[in-house]
Amino acid sequence: MRTFGRIKDENGNPTIWVEVATDPVTGDDTWVWVTTLIQVLKLNLNEAPYNANYGINAMNSVITQTHPDYQSTITQQQFAPYFANLSIAPGPADEDGNPTYNVNIVTKTGAVIPTINVGVPG
Repeated sequence: MRTFGRIKDENGNPTIWVEVATDPVTGDDTWVWVTTLIQVLKLNLNEAPYNANYGINAMNSVITQTHPDYQSTITQQQFAPYFANLSIAPGPADEDGNPTYNVNIVTKTGAVIPTINVGVPG
């Protein structure tokens, strides 16, 4: 299994796409699902071409400066089976005042992934 995630280039622009794949030795898909979850939190509702049920109402979220709690709860439910514990909670606003999420993950092997702060694109 594989997915692609955006990372920032040397100038801070999120334009570089990297492939994240299943570990060929252990068969562990944890980082594939973490990357996919982060990308889904950055999608607008119905923006995904293959998975129309992925995404959050990001545009309204940025305009109103509120978190789309319903969509983030649905996203948490969609991805929960891939982890031992998954928590998606509203985080502090970013430097531009846009909403963010704090994502806390415990993998099925018991590893705790440090809190990931995901910004809603404006």
